[in-house]
Amino acid sequence: MWTRHHKRRNTGRLIVPAITIVVLTYFGFHAYQGDYGLNAMGHLEARSRQLEAELDSLRKTRAKLEERLALIKDGTLERDMLDEQARRTLNFAREDEIVIFRKNDD
Repeated sequence: MWTRHHKRRNTGRLIVPAITIVVLTYFGFHAYQGDYGLNAMGHLEARSRQLEAELDSLRKTRAKLEERLALIKDGTLERDMLDEQARRTLNFAREDEIVIFRKNDD
């Protein structure tokens, strides 16, 4: 009877640690770069700050518009306000009037 003796290879001991390293690297990469990772969280926080600033600007604009609308709604119709808004909306002026356009940066 013949017996074969195989020399033990060292590669068998490295298979499990190699697979472990590959799996941990994969999950580590996606924990940072993935759709829900740390990098994406930074982008979401920056976008959130930008939208909050835009919301504050829109709230200020809305408050100004509501204030102007209150001048028309409260029962006392201010003719100057109504005339100004109608002329601006309709882009209308009389022949003897001078129109000065200015940018509203309020």
